[in-house]
Amino acid sequence: MPNDNAPFDGVEVRDTSKIAALDIGSNSFHLVVARVVAGSVQILHRVKQKVRLAQGLSSDYHLDNEAQQRGLDALNVVAESLQDFPPENVRIVATYTLRKASNAKTFIRAARNILPYPIEVIGGAEEARLIYLGVAHTNHDNGQRLVVDIGGGSTEFIIGQGFEPKMLRSLQMGCVSYTKKFFKNNELKNKSFERAITAAQQELEMIDKAYLRAGWKSCIGTSGTIRNIIQIAQNDSVKSTEGKVTLSQLTSLVKISCEAGTLDKLNISQMSEDRKPVFAAGLAILIAIFKSLNIDHMVFSSAALREGVLYEMETQLTHPDVRQRSAESLATRYDVDIEQARRVHSVTMDIYQQCKDSWNIATKELKSMLGWSALLHEVGLQINTHGTQRHSAYILQHIDLPGFNQEQQTLMATLVRYYRKKIRPSEIADFTQHPAEQVHKLIAILRLAVLLNIKRQDDILPPVSVKVKANSIRLTFPEGWLENKPIFSADLATEERYLHALDLQLRYE
Repeated sequence: MPNDNAPFDGVEVRDTSKIAALDIGSNSFHLVVARVVAGSVQILHRVKQKVRLAQGLSSDYHLDNEAQQRGLDALNVVAESLQDFPPENVRIVATYTLRKASNAKTFIRAARNILPYPIEVIGGAEEARLIYLGVAHTNHDNGQRLVVDIGGGSTEFIIGQGFEPKMLRSLQMGCVSYTKKFFKNNELKNKSFERAITAAQQELEMIDKAYLRAGWKSCIGTSGTIRNIIQIAQNDSVKSTEGKVTLSQLTSLVKISCEAGTLDKLNISQMSEDRKPVFAAGLAILIAIFKSLNIDHMVFSSAALREGVLYEMETQLTHPDVRQRSAESLATRYDVDIEQARRVHSVTMDIYQQCKDSWNIATKELKSMLGWSALLHEVGLQINTHGTQRHSAYILQHIDLPGFNQEQQTLMATLVRYYRKKIRPSEIADFTQHPAEQVHKLIAILRLAVLLNIKRQDDILPPVSVKVKANSIRLTFPEGWLENKPIFSADLATEERYLHALDLQLRYE
Protein backbone atom coordinates (compact mmCIF):
# COMPACT_ATOMS: atom_id res chain seq x y z
CA MET A 1 0.00 0.00 0.00
CA PRO A 2 1.67 3.31 -1.08
CA ASN A 3 2.20 6.09 1.38
CA ASP A 4 -0.42 8.70 0.40
CA ASN A 5 1.35 11.48 2.28
CA ALA A 6 4.79 11.07 0.75
CA PRO A 7 4.85 8.58 -2.15
CA PHE A 8 8.36 7.60 -3.30
CA ASP A 9 9.75 9.51 -0.36
CA GLY A 10 12.83 7.27 -0.27
CA VAL A 11 13.63 7.48 -3.99
CA GLU A 12 16.59 9.69 -4.97
CA VAL A 13 15.65 12.50 -7.36
CA ARG A 14 18.19 12.85 -10.18
CA ASP A 15 19.04 16.06 -12.00
CA THR A 16 17.23 16.10 -15.33
CA SER A 17 16.78 18.52 -18.19
CA LYS A 18 14.30 18.67 -21.08
CA ILE A 19 15.57 19.22 -24.61
CA ALA A 20 13.75 19.49 -27.94
CA ALA A 21 14.73 19.10 -31.58
CA LEU A 22 12.65 20.31 -34.51
CA ASP A 23 13.35 19.08 -38.05
CA ILE A 24 11.95 21.45 -40.69
CA GLY A 25 11.96 18.98 -43.56
CA SER A 26 10.87 19.25 -47.17
CA ASN A 27 7.98 16.84 -46.65
CA SER A 28 7.17 16.97 -42.92
CA PHE A 29 8.05 18.93 -39.79
CA HIS A 30 9.05 16.68 -36.88
CA LEU A 31 9.39 17.74 -33.25
CA VAL A 32 10.90 15.44 -30.62
CA VAL A 33 10.91 16.37 -26.92
CA ALA A 34 13.11 14.37 -24.56
CA ARG A 35 14.59 14.45 -21.09
CA VAL A 36 18.23 13.83 -20.29
CA VAL A 37 18.78 11.82 -17.15
CA ALA A 38 21.93 10.02 -16.01
CA GLY A 39 23.50 10.51 -19.43
CA SER A 40 20.63 8.93 -21.36
CA VAL A 41 18.01 10.46 -23.65
CA GLN A 42 14.40 9.48 -23.00
CA ILE A 43 11.83 10.47 -25.65
CA LEU A 44 8.78 12.09 -24.02
CA HIS A 45 6.75 13.55 -26.85
CA ARG A 46 6.58 13.71 -30.66
CA VAL A 47 4.71 16.03 -33.01
CA LYS A 48 4.54 15.48 -36.76
CA GLN A 49 3.05 17.93 -39.25
CA LYS A 50 2.71 17.09 -42.94
CA VAL A 51 3.68 20.24 -44.84
CA ARG A 52 5.21 19.28 -48.22
CA LEU A 53 7.28 22.44 -48.23
CA ALA A 54 9.21 21.32 -51.33
CA GLN A 55 5.97 21.30 -53.32
CA GLY A 56 6.11 25.09 -53.30
CA LEU A 57 9.70 25.29 -54.58
CA SER A 58 9.82 26.47 -58.19
CA SER A 59 12.42 25.52 -60.81
CA ASP A 60 14.28 28.75 -60.03
CA TYR A 61 14.17 27.94 -56.29
CA HIS A 62 11.54 30.42 -55.17
CA LEU A 63 9.34 29.17 -52.30
CA ASP A 64 5.75 30.23 -52.96
CA ASN A 65 3.49 31.91 -50.42
CA GLU A 66 1.13 28.97 -50.09
CA ALA A 67 3.93 26.58 -49.05
CA GLN A 68 5.33 29.17 -46.67
CA GLN A 69 1.93 29.55 -45.02
CA ARG A 70 1.61 25.77 -44.63
CA GLY A 71 4.95 25.81 -42.89
CA LEU A 72 4.03 28.68 -40.59
CA ASP A 73 0.73 27.00 -39.70
CA ALA A 74 2.66 23.85 -38.75
CA LEU A 75 5.03 25.87 -36.58
CA ASN A 76 2.06 27.36 -34.72
CA VAL A 77 1.03 23.82 -33.80
CA VAL A 78 4.57 22.90 -32.75
CA ALA A 79 4.95 26.07 -30.66
CA GLU A 80 2.49 24.75 -28.06
CA SER A 81 4.92 21.96 -27.17
CA LEU A 82 7.87 24.35 -26.78
CA GLN A 83 6.42 26.82 -24.32
CA ASP A 84 8.85 27.82 -21.54
CA PHE A 85 11.81 25.95 -23.08
CA PRO A 86 15.06 27.93 -22.59
CA PRO A 87 16.82 28.76 -25.88
CA GLU A 88 19.83 26.56 -25.11
CA ASN A 89 17.55 23.51 -24.80
CA VAL A 90 15.97 23.82 -28.25
CA ARG A 91 17.58 23.23 -31.62
CA ILE A 92 15.77 23.77 -34.91
CA VAL A 93 17.32 22.53 -38.15
CA ALA A 94 16.03 23.10 -41.68
CA THR A 95 17.03 20.95 -44.63
CA TYR A 96 16.79 20.81 -48.42
CA THR A 97 13.96 23.23 -49.22
CA LEU A 98 15.19 26.10 -47.07
CA ARG A 99 18.73 25.20 -48.13
CA LYS A 100 17.77 25.84 -51.76
CA ALA A 101 15.05 28.51 -51.52
CA SER A 102 16.26 31.93 -52.65
CA ASN A 103 13.75 33.58 -50.30
CA ALA A 104 14.42 31.29 -47.32
CA LYS A 105 15.21 34.28 -45.11
CA THR A 106 11.67 35.59 -45.60
CA PHE A 107 10.25 32.38 -44.19
CA ILE A 108 12.78 32.22 -41.35
CA ARG A 109 12.02 35.78 -40.22
CA ALA A 110 8.29 35.02 -40.19
CA ALA A 111 9.00 31.81 -38.26
CA ARG A 112 10.92 33.72 -35.59
CA ASN A 113 7.68 35.55 -34.77
CA ILE A 114 6.18 32.15 -33.89
CA LEU A 115 9.16 30.37 -32.33
CA PRO A 116 11.72 32.48 -30.42
CA TYR A 117 14.58 30.15 -31.32
CA PRO A 118 17.25 30.28 -34.03
CA ILE A 119 16.53 28.25 -37.16
CA GLU A 120 19.66 26.61 -38.54
CA VAL A 121 19.76 25.84 -42.25
CA ILE A 122 22.17 22.90 -42.45
CA GLY A 123 24.12 21.65 -45.44
CA GLY A 124 23.58 18.25 -47.00
CA ALA A 125 26.68 16.67 -45.45
CA GLU A 126 25.76 17.99 -42.01
CA GLU A 127 22.23 16.62 -42.44
CA ALA A 128 23.71 13.23 -43.34
CA ARG A 129 26.02 13.30 -40.31
CA LEU A 130 23.16 14.01 -37.92
CA ILE A 131 21.00 11.29 -39.50
CA TYR A 132 23.79 8.78 -38.94
CA LEU A 133 24.21 9.96 -35.36
CA GLY A 134 20.53 9.23 -34.70
CA VAL A 135 20.81 5.74 -36.21
CA ALA A 136 24.11 4.96 -34.43
CA HIS A 137 22.63 5.75 -31.01
CA THR A 138 19.59 3.54 -31.50
CA ASN A 139 20.82 0.60 -33.65
CA HIS A 140 23.61 -1.66 -32.42
CA ASP A 141 25.81 -2.97 -35.21
CA ASN A 142 29.41 -4.17 -35.06
CA GLY A 143 30.20 -3.85 -38.75
CA GLN A 144 30.26 -1.11 -41.33
CA ARG A 145 26.79 -0.01 -42.40
CA LEU A 146 25.09 2.01 -45.11
CA VAL A 147 22.34 4.39 -43.97
CA VAL A 148 19.89 5.88 -46.48
CA ASP A 149 17.34 8.61 -45.78
CA ILE A 150 14.88 9.61 -48.52
CA GLY A 151 13.54 13.08 -47.77
CA GLY A 152 11.18 15.38 -49.56
CA GLY A 153 13.86 17.19 -51.54
CA SER A 154 17.10 15.27 -51.04
CA THR A 155 18.36 11.81 -50.16
CA GLU A 156 21.26 11.27 -47.79
CA PHE A 157 23.77 8.40 -47.94
CA ILE A 158 26.15 7.58 -45.10
CA ILE A 159 28.66 4.79 -44.60
CA GLY A 160 29.88 4.51 -41.03
CA GLN A 161 30.92 2.22 -38.25
CA GLY A 162 30.00 2.58 -34.61
CA PHE A 163 29.44 6.28 -33.94
CA GLU A 164 31.79 7.43 -36.71
CA PRO A 165 30.45 8.36 -40.15
CA LYS A 166 33.10 7.74 -42.82
CA MET A 167 31.37 8.84 -46.02
CA LEU A 168 28.63 11.48 -46.23
CA ARG A 169 26.70 12.56 -49.32
CA SER A 170 23.44 14.31 -50.05
CA LEU A 171 21.89 14.00 -53.52
CA GLN A 172 19.16 16.22 -54.97
CA MET A 173 16.37 13.70 -55.31
CA GLY A 174 13.39 13.52 -52.98
CA CYS A 175 9.87 12.13 -52.87
CA VAL A 176 8.18 15.55 -53.10
CA SER A 177 10.38 16.97 -55.87
CA TYR A 178 10.18 13.72 -57.88
CA THR A 179 6.39 13.62 -57.48
CA LYS A 180 6.19 17.08 -59.08
CA LYS A 181 8.51 16.05 -61.88
CA PHE A 182 7.46 12.49 -62.78
CA PHE A 183 4.06 11.68 -61.24
CA LYS A 184 1.75 14.55 -62.10
CA ASN A 185 -2.03 14.19 -61.96
CA ASN A 186 -1.72 11.15 -59.66
CA GLU A 187 -1.05 8.87 -62.66
CA LEU A 188 0.88 5.63 -62.09
CA LYS A 189 2.42 4.46 -65.36
CA ASN A 190 5.37 2.22 -66.21
CA LYS A 191 6.91 5.02 -68.26
CA SER A 192 6.75 7.41 -65.29
CA PHE A 193 8.44 4.89 -63.01
CA GLU A 194 11.13 4.19 -65.63
CA ARG A 195 11.88 7.90 -66.09
CA ALA A 196 12.05 8.52 -62.33
CA ILE A 197 14.26 5.48 -61.70
CA THR A 198 16.62 6.47 -64.52
CA ALA A 199 16.87 10.05 -63.25
CA ALA A 200 17.69 8.81 -59.76
CA GLN A 201 20.32 6.39 -61.10
CA GLN A 202 21.91 9.26 -63.02
CA GLU A 203 22.11 11.20 -59.78
CA LEU A 204 23.60 8.16 -58.02
CA GLU A 205 26.43 8.01 -60.56
CA MET A 206 28.14 10.65 -58.44
CA ILE A 207 28.60 8.23 -55.54
CA ASP A 208 27.94 4.62 -56.56
CA LYS A 209 31.51 3.56 -57.39
CA ALA A 210 33.05 5.07 -54.26
CA TYR A 211 30.36 3.63 -52.00
CA LEU A 212 30.57 0.18 -53.54
CA ARG A 213 34.35 0.20 -53.04
CA ALA A 214 33.89 1.11 -49.36
CA GLY A 215 31.31 -1.62 -48.81
CA TRP A 216 29.03 -2.39 -45.85
CA LYS A 217 27.70 -5.32 -43.84
CA SER A 218 24.17 -4.00 -43.30
CA CYS A 219 21.87 -1.48 -44.95
CA ILE A 220 19.48 0.66 -42.93
CA GLY A 221 16.75 2.93 -44.27
CA THR A 222 15.30 5.83 -42.31
CA SER A 223 12.55 8.39 -43.03
CA GLY A 224 8.80 8.01 -43.32
CA THR A 225 9.04 7.20 -47.02
CA ILE A 226 11.10 4.06 -46.46
CA ARG A 227 9.04 3.04 -43.41
CA ASN A 228 5.86 3.30 -45.46
CA ILE A 229 7.26 1.20 -48.31
CA ILE A 230 8.51 -1.53 -45.96
CA GLN A 231 5.15 -1.61 -44.19
CA ILE A 232 3.36 -1.97 -47.52
CA ALA A 233 5.79 -4.73 -48.48
CA GLN A 234 4.32 -6.82 -45.64
CA ASN A 235 1.28 -7.28 -47.90
CA ASP A 236 0.81 -10.96 -48.73
CA SER A 237 0.66 -10.24 -52.45
CA VAL A 238 4.24 -8.92 -52.31
CA LYS A 239 5.47 -11.98 -50.35
CA SER A 240 7.87 -9.99 -48.19
CA THR A 241 10.03 -11.01 -45.27
CA GLU A 242 8.95 -9.18 -42.13
CA GLY A 243 11.08 -6.19 -41.18
CA LYS A 244 13.01 -5.86 -44.43
CA VAL A 245 12.53 -5.21 -48.12
CA THR A 246 14.25 -6.50 -51.26
CA LEU A 247 14.42 -5.31 -54.87
CA SER A 248 12.03 -8.00 -56.10
CA GLN A 249 9.43 -6.82 -53.57
CA LEU A 250 9.88 -3.22 -54.70
CA THR A 251 9.38 -4.13 -58.35
CA SER A 252 6.25 -6.05 -57.35
CA LEU A 253 4.93 -2.83 -55.80
CA VAL A 254 5.55 -1.03 -59.10
CA LYS A 255 3.48 -3.67 -60.90
CA ILE A 256 0.64 -3.30 -58.37
CA SER A 257 0.77 0.49 -58.74
CA CYS A 258 0.66 0.43 -62.55
CA GLU A 259 -2.23 -2.02 -62.52
CA ALA A 260 -4.16 0.50 -60.40
CA GLY A 261 -3.33 3.26 -62.88
CA THR A 262 -3.91 6.16 -60.51
CA LEU A 263 -3.31 6.93 -56.86
CA ASP A 264 -7.06 7.11 -56.26
CA LYS A 265 -7.47 3.49 -57.37
CA LEU A 266 -4.41 2.21 -55.54
CA ASN A 267 -5.90 0.21 -52.68
CA ILE A 268 -3.22 -0.85 -50.22
CA SER A 269 -4.47 -1.03 -46.66
CA GLN A 270 -1.04 -0.51 -45.09
CA MET A 271 -0.55 2.86 -46.84
CA SER A 272 -1.29 5.97 -44.78
CA GLU A 273 -3.24 8.69 -46.55
CA ASP A 274 -0.67 11.39 -45.85
CA ARG A 275 2.07 9.29 -47.52
CA LYS A 276 -0.01 8.32 -50.54
CA PRO A 277 0.78 11.40 -52.72
CA VAL A 278 4.55 10.79 -52.56
CA PHE A 279 4.51 6.98 -52.52
CA ALA A 280 5.32 6.41 -56.20
CA ALA A 281 8.24 8.84 -56.24
CA GLY A 282 9.69 7.37 -53.05
CA LEU A 283 9.35 3.86 -54.48
CA ALA A 284 11.14 4.85 -57.70
CA ILE A 285 14.01 6.44 -55.80
CA LEU A 286 14.38 3.41 -53.55
CA ILE A 287 14.48 1.06 -56.55
CA ALA A 288 17.21 3.18 -58.13
CA ILE A 289 19.20 3.03 -54.89
CA PHE A 290 18.89 -0.77 -54.73
CA LYS A 291 20.00 -1.12 -58.36
CA SER A 292 22.90 1.37 -58.33
CA LEU A 293 24.32 0.22 -54.98
CA ASN A 294 23.62 -3.51 -55.46
CA ILE A 295 21.64 -3.67 -52.21
CA ASP A 296 20.44 -7.13 -51.22
CA HIS A 297 17.94 -6.02 -48.59
CA MET A 298 17.21 -3.04 -46.36
CA VAL A 299 15.85 -2.79 -42.82
CA PHE A 300 14.18 0.23 -41.26
CA SER A 301 15.29 2.45 -38.38
CA SER A 302 12.84 4.87 -36.79
CA ALA A 303 15.66 7.17 -35.64
CA ALA A 304 16.78 9.88 -38.03
CA LEU A 305 17.76 13.54 -38.17
CA ARG A 306 15.85 14.87 -35.14
CA GLU A 307 17.10 12.03 -32.93
CA GLY A 308 20.63 12.78 -34.11
CA VAL A 309 20.17 16.41 -33.11
CA LEU A 310 18.91 15.34 -29.68
CA TYR A 311 21.83 13.00 -29.04
CA GLU A 312 24.32 15.64 -30.12
CA MET A 313 22.71 18.15 -27.74
CA GLU A 314 23.09 15.62 -24.93
CA THR A 315 26.67 14.81 -25.95
CA GLN A 316 27.68 18.46 -25.97
CA LEU A 317 26.73 18.70 -22.30
CA THR A 318 29.63 16.44 -21.32
CA HIS A 319 31.92 15.98 -24.33
CA PRO A 320 33.98 18.24 -26.62
CA ASP A 321 32.07 20.04 -29.34
CA VAL A 322 32.21 18.27 -32.71
CA ARG A 323 33.17 21.67 -34.12
CA GLN A 324 36.50 21.35 -32.33
CA ARG A 325 37.33 18.29 -34.43
CA SER A 326 36.14 20.01 -37.61
CA ALA A 327 38.30 23.08 -36.97
CA GLU A 328 41.35 21.01 -36.07
CA SER A 329 40.95 18.91 -39.21
CA LEU A 330 40.68 22.03 -41.38
CA ALA A 331 43.74 23.60 -39.73
CA THR A 332 45.74 20.44 -40.41
CA ARG A 333 44.65 20.12 -44.04
CA TYR A 334 45.55 23.72 -44.83
CA ASP A 335 48.75 23.88 -42.74
CA VAL A 336 47.57 26.77 -40.60
CA ASP A 337 50.33 28.53 -38.65
CA ILE A 338 49.16 27.24 -35.28
CA GLU A 339 51.29 29.58 -33.17
CA GLN A 340 49.99 32.65 -35.01
CA ALA A 341 46.43 31.34 -34.81
CA ARG A 342 46.79 31.02 -31.04
CA ARG A 343 48.21 34.55 -30.74
CA VAL A 344 45.35 36.06 -32.72
CA HIS A 345 42.79 33.97 -30.83
CA SER A 346 44.17 35.06 -27.47
CA VAL A 347 44.06 38.76 -28.33
CA THR A 348 40.63 38.37 -30.00
CA MET A 349 39.17 36.86 -26.84
CA ASP A 350 40.86 39.53 -24.68
CA ILE A 351 39.31 42.34 -26.71
CA TYR A 352 35.96 40.52 -26.78
CA GLN A 353 35.89 40.20 -22.98
CA GLN A 354 36.56 43.92 -22.56
CA CYS A 355 33.82 45.08 -24.92
CA LYS A 356 31.16 42.32 -25.05
CA ASP A 357 28.73 43.94 -22.60
CA SER A 358 28.96 47.51 -23.89
CA TRP A 359 28.62 46.32 -27.46
CA ASN A 360 25.77 43.86 -26.73
CA ILE A 361 27.61 40.84 -28.14
CA ALA A 362 27.81 38.80 -24.92
CA THR A 363 26.41 35.51 -26.27
CA LYS A 364 27.96 32.06 -26.36
CA GLU A 365 27.21 31.77 -30.07
CA LEU A 366 28.94 35.02 -31.07
CA LYS A 367 31.93 34.27 -28.86
CA SER A 368 32.30 30.82 -30.43
CA MET A 369 32.03 32.07 -34.02
CA LEU A 370 34.52 34.86 -33.33
CA GLY A 371 36.92 32.39 -31.71
CA TRP A 372 36.75 29.88 -34.57
CA SER A 373 37.23 32.72 -37.07
CA ALA A 374 40.35 33.88 -35.24
CA LEU A 375 41.82 30.36 -35.29
CA LEU A 376 40.99 29.76 -38.97
CA HIS A 377 41.44 33.21 -40.50
CA GLU A 378 44.55 32.16 -42.43
CA VAL A 379 43.33 28.86 -43.95
CA GLY A 380 43.51 30.56 -47.36
CA LEU A 381 47.24 31.27 -46.99
CA GLN A 382 48.10 27.90 -48.53
CA ILE A 383 46.28 28.89 -51.74
CA ASN A 384 48.02 32.23 -52.21
CA THR A 385 49.57 34.90 -50.03
CA HIS A 386 47.91 37.53 -52.20
CA GLY A 387 44.30 38.02 -51.15
CA THR A 388 44.52 35.50 -48.32
CA GLN A 389 41.35 36.86 -46.73
CA ARG A 390 39.32 36.12 -49.89
CA HIS A 391 40.66 32.56 -50.13
CA SER A 392 40.00 31.95 -46.43
CA ALA A 393 36.44 33.21 -46.78
CA TYR A 394 35.78 30.97 -49.79
CA ILE A 395 37.06 27.87 -47.98
CA LEU A 396 35.03 28.53 -44.83
CA GLN A 397 31.89 29.23 -46.85
CA HIS A 398 32.01 26.17 -49.09
CA ILE A 399 33.87 23.36 -47.31
CA ASP A 400 31.98 20.69 -45.35
CA LEU A 401 32.39 21.52 -41.66
CA PRO A 402 30.58 18.98 -39.45
CA GLY A 403 28.91 20.72 -36.52
CA PHE A 404 28.45 24.08 -38.26
CA ASN A 405 25.23 25.16 -39.96
CA GLN A 406 25.09 27.33 -43.09
CA GLU A 407 24.64 30.64 -41.28
CA GLN A 408 27.52 29.87 -38.92
CA GLN A 409 29.79 29.11 -41.86
CA THR A 410 28.65 32.29 -43.60
CA LEU A 411 29.35 34.33 -40.47
CA MET A 412 32.86 32.93 -40.12
CA ALA A 413 33.49 33.45 -43.83
CA THR A 414 32.34 37.06 -43.48
CA LEU A 415 34.58 37.75 -40.49
CA VAL A 416 37.71 36.35 -42.14
CA ARG A 417 36.87 37.98 -45.48
CA TYR A 418 37.39 41.34 -43.83
CA TYR A 419 40.14 40.60 -41.31
CA ARG A 420 42.43 42.92 -43.30
CA LYS A 421 42.42 45.49 -46.09
CA LYS A 422 39.39 47.42 -47.40
CA ILE A 423 35.87 46.78 -46.06
CA ARG A 424 32.85 46.79 -48.37
CA PRO A 425 29.72 46.92 -46.17
CA SER A 426 27.39 46.45 -49.16
CA GLU A 427 28.93 43.00 -49.76
CA ILE A 428 28.50 41.78 -46.18
CA ALA A 429 25.90 39.03 -45.98
CA ASP A 430 22.48 39.62 -44.45
CA PHE A 431 21.95 37.32 -41.45
CA THR A 432 18.68 36.09 -39.98
CA GLN A 433 20.07 35.61 -36.46
CA HIS A 434 22.52 38.49 -36.07
CA PRO A 435 21.91 42.23 -36.64
CA ALA A 436 24.36 43.97 -38.96
CA GLU A 437 25.83 46.09 -36.15
CA GLN A 438 26.82 42.94 -34.23
CA VAL A 439 28.56 41.51 -37.27
CA HIS A 440 30.36 44.81 -37.88
CA LYS A 441 31.68 44.83 -34.34
CA LEU A 442 32.91 41.25 -34.57
CA ILE A 443 34.75 42.18 -37.76
CA ALA A 444 36.38 45.11 -35.95
CA ILE A 445 37.52 42.91 -33.05
CA LEU A 446 39.09 40.32 -35.35
CA ARG A 447 40.79 43.00 -37.46
CA LEU A 448 42.35 44.61 -34.40
CA ALA A 449 43.54 41.27 -33.04
CA VAL A 450 45.23 40.47 -36.36
CA LEU A 451 46.79 43.93 -36.57
CA LEU A 452 48.13 43.74 -33.00
CA ASN A 453 49.85 40.46 -33.93
CA ILE A 454 51.27 41.67 -37.23
CA LYS A 455 54.86 40.87 -36.12
CA ARG A 456 53.87 37.20 -35.67
CA GLN A 457 56.05 36.90 -32.55
CA ASP A 458 55.49 36.24 -28.87
CA ASP A 459 56.32 38.71 -26.08
CA ILE A 460 56.15 41.80 -28.30
CA LEU A 461 52.65 43.09 -27.60
CA PRO A 462 52.19 44.79 -24.22
CA PRO A 463 48.90 44.74 -22.24
CA VAL A 464 46.29 46.77 -24.14
CA SER A 465 43.27 48.37 -22.51
CA VAL A 466 40.09 48.45 -24.60
CA LYS A 467 37.18 50.82 -23.98
CA VAL A 468 34.13 50.93 -26.24
CA LYS A 469 30.99 52.97 -26.62
CA ALA A 470 28.15 52.62 -29.10
CA ASN A 471 30.20 53.35 -32.22
CA SER A 472 33.73 53.84 -30.95
CA ILE A 473 36.63 51.81 -29.68
CA ARG A 474 39.69 53.13 -27.86
CA LEU A 475 42.96 51.25 -27.44
CA THR A 476 45.29 52.39 -24.67
CA PHE A 477 48.89 51.17 -24.71
CA PRO A 478 51.46 51.58 -21.91
CA GLU A 479 52.82 55.10 -21.77
CA GLY A 480 55.45 55.78 -24.39
CA TRP A 481 55.10 52.41 -26.12
CA LEU A 482 53.62 53.72 -29.41
CA GLU A 483 56.25 56.47 -29.66
CA ASN A 484 58.88 53.84 -30.42
CA LYS A 485 56.71 52.01 -32.94
CA PRO A 486 56.27 54.32 -35.96
CA ILE A 487 55.25 51.53 -38.38
CA PHE A 488 52.78 50.12 -35.89
CA SER A 489 51.33 53.62 -35.39
CA ALA A 490 51.00 54.00 -39.16
CA ASP A 491 49.13 50.68 -39.34
CA LEU A 492 46.71 51.88 -36.66
CA ALA A 493 46.15 55.12 -38.58
CA THR A 494 45.32 53.12 -41.70
CA GLU A 495 42.97 50.90 -39.71
CA GLU A 496 41.23 54.00 -38.35
CA ARG A 497 40.30 54.94 -41.94
CA TYR A 498 39.20 51.38 -42.81
CA LEU A 499 36.83 51.13 -39.82
CA HIS A 500 34.98 54.26 -40.91
CA ALA A 501 33.29 52.03 -43.51
CA LEU A 502 31.60 50.25 -40.58
CA ASP A 503 30.65 53.54 -38.91
CA LEU A 504 33.14 52.79 -36.13
CA GLN A 505 35.65 55.29 -34.76
CA LEU A 506 39.02 53.95 -33.68
CA ARG A 507 41.08 55.91 -31.18
CA TYR A 508 44.43 54.91 -29.72
CA GLU A 509 46.99 56.38 -27.35
